[in-house]
Amino acid sequence: MNANRKRLSVALSALLVAGSSGLVVTYGDHFGPIASVNAAEAAQAPRTEVDVATVVFKSISEWQSYSGRLEAVDKVDIRPLVPGTITAVHFKDGALVKKGDLLFTIDQRPYLAEVDRAAGQLAAAESRAAYTATDAARAQRLIDQNAIAKRDYDEKQNASREATANVKVAKAALDAAKVNLSYTQITAPVAGRMSRAELTVGNVVSAGTSPLLTTLVSVSPIYASFDVDEQTYLRYLNQASGSTAPVSLGLADEDGYSRKGAVDSIDNQLDTQSGTIRVRARFDNANGVLLPGLYARIQVGGGKPYQAVLIDDSAIGTDQAKKFVLVVGADDRVQYREVSLGNLYEGLRIVTSGLKAGDRVVVNGVQRARPGDSVHANTVEMAAANRAAKPAA
Repeated sequence: MNANRKRLSVALSALLVAGSSGLVVTYGDHFGPIASVNAAEAAQAPRTEVDVATVVFKSISEWQSYSGRLEAVDKVDIRPLVPGTITAVHFKDGALVKKGDLLFTIDQRPYLAEVDRAAGQLAAAESRAAYTATDAARAQRLIDQNAIAKRDYDEKQNASREATANVKVAKAALDAAKVNLSYTQITAPVAGRMSRAELTVGNVVSAGTSPLLTTLVSVSPIYASFDVDEQTYLRYLNQASGSTAPVSLGLADEDGYSRKGAVDSIDNQLDTQSGTIRVRARFDNANGVLLPGLYARIQVGGGKPYQAVLIDDSAIGTDQAKKFVLVVGADDRVQYREVSLGNLYEGLRIVTSGLKAGDRVVVNGVQRARPGDSVHANTVEMAAANRAAKPAA
């Protein structure tokens, strides 16, 4: 009995050790060992199911993204140039106007009277000039015959010259009166969209204080101003290169960049504190949707096209300061691959190193897969994975 108990104790100890080492040990009637490998059972366990997509490999031209604001090409503050009472407002708030359209009318009666007075003074000056010119001509004939004193001759010649000068003064006064009269009708200096009328009929305005009557901004084209970094300027916007970088614009409620434009101007110096330079691009706005002050997303592109590897952001994991993807080989085993990333391009991330054309990466199930695991790979398109990653509208 003691011998049997001893053998049973040894057998139980062996069973515990074998279980912890991955072996299953059983004993028959005579406690003879029969072992099987636990790895065989593991091989029959179901494999982790993941979605994999082949990396996109194509020729691209890289874009840089920036934030900016829309600005009107022409912005005019409408102010009175002559004092008077507003007698009419000829536009509706927010209306589109053409260049030369009438906006405000100031009481014209005082200025019409001034034009009439100046015209009368001019007529008198011209009449006086004609008389003195005739008198001077008569004096010239008499001085040739020594029939008039030299002093009298000089006086008549001087009177003629003064009358001619007075005609010029009267003409200038009449012109000034007509200009002031024209200022009583305030017209649109450019085509564009009106703001509201700050002063309405019956209000008295003064040219000295120059109150704001309204504002007018042009509609099309429109500017988008933004700041670009030094590297973008040197690569794409350097004026010495002689090339024009393409520019695209998208609004805050848009996903893409639907509007195409061109760089209109670049500032003359780099801001050393921010390391950026101010750039202004011009865009068509025939439908008037773009308004000055709106937030704008800007893309600046350029350079020669090159072959790039693109993947969805959902395939990228973070390991402390490193970025990695899980690559599934031909044997369906998972491999850890550290990658270097670039900018977004058409919703996909540029991979600058770590992947090559034809690699399959895990785009769904990254958390469930581990390097070295054998997985069940469902093949999907990278573009489809990208759409699935976007939030529903």
